Amino acid sequence: MAKNTGKGFRRGSVKGRSQALNPLTRIWTKRGTGGRFMDGKADGSPFKGVRRER
Repeated sequence: MAKNTGKGFRRGSVKGRSQALNPLTRIWTKRGTGGRFMDGKADGSPFKGVRRER
């Protein structure tokens, strides 16, 4: 299980989620376990602790 440390990093990775960069909007978008899009990151940087799709 991934745990936040409170120091700006996470121990372990988030299970069952992935992220992809939308080439049109340049926003990182997170997917849940069912493949549905969950949310996007407004500042343009990727989510921490979530694996990237290829």
